[in-house]
Amino acid sequence: MNQGNISLWRLYSQQFKNTKCTQPVDVVEWLGVLQAQDYSGAKWSIGLRLLDHGDAQVERSILNHDILRSWLLRGTLHFVAAVDIRWILGLVSARIIAGTRRRTNELGLDEHTFTRSNDILAKALSAGSELNRPALFAILEQNGISCAGQRGVYMLQRASLEGLICQGITRNNQPTFFLVDAIATQTGRMERQEALRELARRYFYSRGPATQQDFAWWSGLSSADVRTAINAVEGKFTRDVIDDQIFFFPADLLEIKDEKGNVYLMPGFDEYLLSYQNRSASLDVPRYKRVTPTNGMLPATMVLDGKVIGTWKRIIKTNKVMVELMPFEPLSKVENQLFAKATDRFGQFLGMQAEVHHPAQEQGSTSEEVK
Repeated sequence: MNQGNISLWRLYSQQFKNTKCTQPVDVVEWLGVLQAQDYSGAKWSIGLRLLDHGDAQVERSILNHDILRSWLLRGTLHFVAAVDIRWILGLVSARIIAGTRRRTNELGLDEHTFTRSNDILAKALSAGSELNRPALFAILEQNGISCAGQRGVYMLQRASLEGLICQGITRNNQPTFFLVDAIATQTGRMERQEALRELARRYFYSRGPATQQDFAWWSGLSSADVRTAINAVEGKFTRDVIDDQIFFFPADLLEIKDEKGNVYLMPGFDEYLLSYQNRSASLDVPRYKRVTPTNGMLPATMVLDGKVIGTWKRIIKTNKVMVELMPFEPLSKVENQLFAKATDRFGQFLGMQAEVHHPAQEQGSTSEEVK
């Protein structure tokens, strides 16, 4: 195995190539979780791993509560399949709550306040109600609990980490919340040892080749839990060593033939990059800072045969979407054609006409010679 194998094989394990997924929830369940602080971008992450589903079909899966959104690994918002939310929370919530304690203390949020806010939220969302964040903040304020500053967000996060509430559909940029118990029949629990094994199994099947260090970063688990999880599954995976690091991956990846011409317009925060502590297999190190701004926001990336070759952004206009391509190096004629098809696919997902825009070329850059 070499670096080229790693980037290509991850396209298969992450379901970009020869996807086994037929429904939006299949994608999320296969990945275990899918980072989703960028709600629209995360929906496109799901769409990229399906053959013919659009944004409306992904929304329907969220509306039907097959896919949920909550604070999960590393305390970050993720999509998760309804059947998985309880056992994943059982693994990560206590560690995340402990990590936020200093900040919540600064905000004057003690355990008594969290208990009261949870009771108020549970009552507000009883009988199957779904309310957005401003509505829940208003109810907390009416009951004498201030939501000033970040207090309200931390109370919603705490209720989510304790498995009381989760997020559903987002309307007008406002997420809606409902009780996890409303879908209790769909959610499962596991003993901790079983849950550690299952999280590691999902990770290496859906993201291999990957290392123990990659899994530790992605999961946010303690060193002891990471070792326990790896020990439970390492015998199920093939292993190879590159630069003194052990990579684990499913054996069937060895059967994949090298191929060219795979292009993707991946959203920012896609698991293809975000799942790994070391991203050098897909991203040239000298260009790392170009796609990792100092504010921590990962931009959308142009990916060719598993390698990041530039960034892109969308501009929504009336009845169409403009896709601005910003490659690191000028694209060849063939590459331009491939990314035009990728742009069409993005437009089809949104149900809109899509147009490619090359801002660097329009500025008359002298470096835009066709290779």
